Amino acid sequence: MPQILIRNAEVVVTMDGARRELAGASILIESGAISALGPGLTAPGAEVIDASGCVVTPGLVNTHHHLYQSLTRAVPGGQDALLFGWLKTLYPIWARYRPEDMQVSTQLGLAELALSGCTMSSDHLYLYPNGSRLDDTIHAARALGLRFHATRGAMSIGESKGGLPPDSLVEDEAAILDDCIRVVDAFHDPSPQAMTRVGLAPCSPFSVSRELMRDAALLARDKGVMLHTHLAENDEDIAYSLAQFGCRPGQYAEELGWTGADVWHAHCVKLDAAEIALFAHTKTGVAHCPCSNCRLGSGIAPVRAMRDAGVTVGLGVDGSASNDAGDLIGEARQLMLLQRVANGADAMAAREALEIATLGGASVLGRAAELGSLEPGKRADIAIWDLRALQAAGSWDPVAALVLCGPHRVRHLLVEGRQIVRDGQLVTLDEQALAESARRATARLMA
Repeated sequence: MPQILIRNAEVVVTMDGARRELAGASILIESGAISALGPGLTAPGAEVIDASGCVVTPGLVNTHHHLYQSLTRAVPGGQDALLFGWLKTLYPIWARYRPEDMQVSTQLGLAELALSGCTMSSDHLYLYPNGSRLDDTIHAARALGLRFHATRGAMSIGESKGGLPPDSLVEDEAAILDDCIRVVDAFHDPSPQAMTRVGLAPCSPFSVSRELMRDAALLARDKGVMLHTHLAENDEDIAYSLAQFGCRPGQYAEELGWTGADVWHAHCVKLDAAEIALFAHTKTGVAHCPCSNCRLGSGIAPVRAMRDAGVTVGLGVDGSASNDAGDLIGEARQLMLLQRVANGADAMAAREALEIATLGGASVLGRAAELGSLEPGKRADIAIWDLRALQAAGSWDPVAALVLCGPHRVRHLLVEGRQIVRDGQLVTLDEQALAESARRATARLMA
């Protein structure tokens, strides 16, 4: 792999321990890693990327998504529903998916993320209709070129047993655990430069049994992989936990082994003070999904209180069916605005929101040692933003402008030193062909 020199950035936002911002700096990349960073770097023979007028940041990290949902945006009947009603509307549509739908939906969602500056995304796939497998999404992600933390989700309690999903979408629990072992053995890469990792992710406390939650935690620790699920998403979620388990979601998670640095929970909108303290003490991570939480009327997650207590927080766009977009830099802005609505105009600065979107996400996914900041020795996952764009014109502070006003489409994006976006266009896939494939798949699902 040839050397790459990112040259003459207006400012490089390192997110290192000192949170340095380096004016006029350059970055040298060798063998997929950052080898040098600072002003005046030269590298004869290297490929040069001119970053004049640009802000350079670590790649953004998406800690929660349901990529299969990218084919079910703006579905009538689900547009104005709360979580449980929204799920009831969409489950029958998702039951019609085929493996090829999983593939195109995954690439559509990841392409959208890449154009918004994202270099690594997790994905929570918890239903497998008509022969679909986690493998379909992993192969799709590899073709696009983003880092991918796939999670083998599952649902085992259908409507006939008091659960939300239709019986056609649930699986036998023994078969779920067997397939968890298969996909971890086949795809999980624990190395620092890993492009693919696998986690275990029973969908939610209201769609799997207590036994599966406990067994998944035991299996994950045996295999050395991470755990993920939804938790404390809205008032309905809290009421279900109190009625079915006799305790709040945080206590339920703790009892079943679902706390620790190898665990991250999505949403956590309704965590109380005791649960926040538990997550901080156990180093349990949180994927905060501000736009989805707004879309479903779930509420404003207590991110300010979480951060102040020491909880590790990253950003997630969540599935497109509950967000309708996959704009990760837009999520950073929404995060900042919601914390100000809840706690005052000084509750969160633009730079803290950007930190949560980069280093925070890498920390949640267990990758902070090699990702999330721009430092020699770390992997070359880098977003380059053109502040000469119309959206940023007139801005005085280029770093704050990235969150406050834009642009929301990255100029260049590199993952492991390989260019995924060049001059605002994907280079690994044909955008128009992908959009047309998605339209055809959606038309079939609608029919």
